Amino acid sequence: MRFDVFTLFPTMFASPLEESILGRARERGIVFIYLHNIRDYAAGRHHITDDAPYGGGGGMVMKPEPIFAAVETVLGNEEDVPIILLSPQGRLFTHEVAVDLARHRRVALLCGRYEGVDERVCQHLVTDEISIGDYVLSGGELAAMVIIDAVTRLLPGTLGDPAATFEDSHARGLLEYPHYTRPPVFRGWDVPEVLRSGDHAAVTQWRREQVLRRTWERRPDLLARAPLTAQDREFLAQLEKCSAEH
Repeated sequence: MRFDVFTLFPTMFASPLEESILGRARERGIVFIYLHNIRDYAAGRHHITDDAPYGGGGGMVMKPEPIFAAVETVLGNEEDVPIILLSPQGRLFTHEVAVDLARHRRVALLCGRYEGVDERVCQHLVTDEISIGDYVLSGGELAAMVIIDAVTRLLPGTLGDPAATFEDSHARGLLEYPHYTRPPVFRGWDVPEVLRSGDHAAVTQWRREQVLRRTWERRPDLLARAPLTAQDREFLAQLEKCSAEH
């Protein structure tokens, strides 16, 4: 899979893209990430990429000419490439969005800066706008890194355990169960006995109950649309009853 990132600050990506899972995925040829400096496509001696907004107001706005020139030059006539503007006004980035992007052969990410980009970029160039949360960052670079990481780990061969992504929080609409490792006792805190029992059926049941309990406690909003069995609903009803009694 290929990512084309359009940014005014390409050096921000150096370390995150070279380390850990992303670095190994690039080494293995699972993902290819190309950084394009929008400033290189700006006309004139000073390569100006922003200007004051029409109508007044504070801040600067990214000019449309270098953005259009950069994206159109890099993508050429290739079709069916999502061109995504990272913006606090975009749709929320979720696991489902990451899965959908992972199906594409190529994705373009446009990193906004300052007060944003000229609206004509939104109307006539990008095909989607995505936000990673209801807050404002200094620019779209960090958001682009989040998307690249989330999508890359879904690609076959990226993780050592191919089934790992199916157990992640949000992969099945719920939060993940808690994890433990050695030592069995740390500062007087024990690993749950069921995890050391060797009873795989009991472990599976315990993990499912922990998934439901953790989601109920921390993100109850997820339960409304999660695929739940009759047994799941019975367990949640017991949690509700116990909570009401206390």
